[in-house]
Amino acid sequence: MRFVWAVAAFVLAAVMIGAGIAQRTVFQGPKTETAAISVSEDAPYLLIDGDVLNMVPGAQTLRAQGDGEIFAAYGRTADMKAWLADTTYNQVSLDKNGEIVTKAIEPTAVEDETAAAAEAGATEPAAPARSPVGSDLWLDEFQQEDLLIAPLQLPEEMSVLVAADGIEAAPSEVTVSWPIASATPLAGPLIVAGGILMVIGVFLYILGIRHARRSRGPRRKGLPLAATQPIDLAVEGADKGVISATPTRRSVTSGRRAFTVIPAVAVSALLFAGCSAESWPQLAGSPTPTPTATVIVPEGQQAPAVTEAQAERIIARIAATAADADAALDPTLAATRLTGAVLAERTTNYTLRAAIADYKAPTAIPVKPLEIVLPQAYDGWPRSVMAVVNSEADKTASIMLMTQADAWAPYKLTYLSSLEAATQMPDLAPAYVGAAQVPPDSSFLVMPPDQLAAAYADIINNGEASEFYDQFEAEGDQFRVSIAADRDQRLAEFNTTAASTGSLSFESMPGTHPPLALATLESGAIVAINMNEVDTVQPTNADAVIKLDSNPTVKTLAGAEQSATGFSTTFSDQLFFYVPGQGSSEKIRLLGYGSEILDAKVIS
Repeated sequence: MRFVWAVAAFVLAAVMIGAGIAQRTVFQGPKTETAAISVSEDAPYLLIDGDVLNMVPGAQTLRAQGDGEIFAAYGRTADMKAWLADTTYNQVSLDKNGEIVTKAIEPTAVEDETAAAAEAGATEPAAPARSPVGSDLWLDEFQQEDLLIAPLQLPEEMSVLVAADGIEAAPSEVTVSWPIASATPLAGPLIVAGGILMVIGVFLYILGIRHARRSRGPRRKGLPLAATQPIDLAVEGADKGVISATPTRRSVTSGRRAFTVIPAVAVSALLFAGCSAESWPQLAGSPTPTPTATVIVPEGQQAPAVTEAQAERIIARIAATAADADAALDPTLAATRLTGAVLAERTTNYTLRAAIADYKAPTAIPVKPLEIVLPQAYDGWPRSVMAVVNSEADKTASIMLMTQADAWAPYKLTYLSSLEAATQMPDLAPAYVGAAQVPPDSSFLVMPPDQLAAAYADIINNGEASEFYDQFEAEGDQFRVSIAADRDQRLAEFNTTAASTGSLSFESMPGTHPPLALATLESGAIVAINMNEVDTVQPTNADAVIKLDSNPTVKTLAGAEQSATGFSTTFSDQLFFYVPGQGSSEKIRLLGYGSEILDAKVIS
């Protein structure tokens, strides 16, 4: 009976394993669904809309084939169309019937420029030929030779751009594929159950063999002797007639064979290893979401300019270009990634380092770790992004503002300051929400951004006598303290040697660069401003002259060693403030500051 059960187990195991394998092979069907994109007219770019990428649920795989280098990038659809506005491209989208259609899009930005140029009597502008590689608008980009395969998982509001080099026609052999979920959830259980039955069948077969061997043939009472076993006879006494038979002993070895279930278990393990998660029924319930803090997006607010990963990549590019410019003393190269007060200060530094051997290089722009990203929520241009980066080298934190002039321009660093040691940042919206940019003349703050530099400069000049003194938080403002201490020291040193022949005066005033402000969650704003400090030294005696024997910095910038009229030296300050909203009881707080020499000249 054991053999019958063993055979039944073997047969049933074979059926179950065969059915499970069949589900994963002959009955499985295709693993992906693919849509081919046809292009009838050549163009430098091919834009695949998000609705095409999401026509089938699941992750997408882009495949583009051509000759030479192939480029692909993805980003917000609005940003990509803005970047393509001045050139011809093919757009792939879905029609009202859900079918994939491709249409050629003519440059709209060039048409606008052409009309403006015609009115002015100028020649017709041409769409520029530029490489798509490295644009700050892309969330990510890919480059491969001849064949590009890019795994994606994009929502409908994002699109994919495919190109060669921006001049040659984009690849025409392009497909998008999606994985098809397996319809064989019983494959895994069938294979595993079949393997278990196979093990049971082997075990029953072994038991059957053992039982058959133990019960084989009739048994005699007493010690069994083999028919061929020799017998020794010995006569103990002829007269007694007694004969004893003593069998010769020999060892008898068992003929049993050892069986093992290892092959069956090994086969089952191999079959089990080939079963992925999709080969099993999904019996688990839906995961319970974890409560998180919710930020309500204001009605009508637009999308944030960048993501956190995008901001980190932009800052790294800015820092790399600035480092190259610092090493080469090249203000033209620096201008490709720096602007405003940051560029002005670095240009002065290059001039001084070219003339003074031991003049200190500017501090490197920190890259990571990126602690805070606050992008402007805006679909148009110009747009800005604020970030806070910790410097791993000197254990300090820097706050910066970057701006992008248009869709084709790279982001440029406009303001850069060091945060105060105990700075408490206001509550900010998360990066995926962004913040609105506050107009320079906003009346919703306790002080409009375009009046902030003049008010703070008045406090620097007049101290507690300033009419704005009570509007700014004095506690923790180390910049104010350091300026006052520096001025007192320099004035004391000047008066010990030149009080009878000259005068030294100080004045703070608003700088030439406009303020930038991004809103906070409490209806306030973080405002970046530029302020200038001007030191003026003049002779008070008609026969006296001001000499710069011990001041190579001013001598280099002014281009003179002495002057009978005196010298003025300008320092540039970059300051970040938190400005509360109207009705708040808080004062304006200084968040961070930085100061560098900007210029020096002979007083005319």
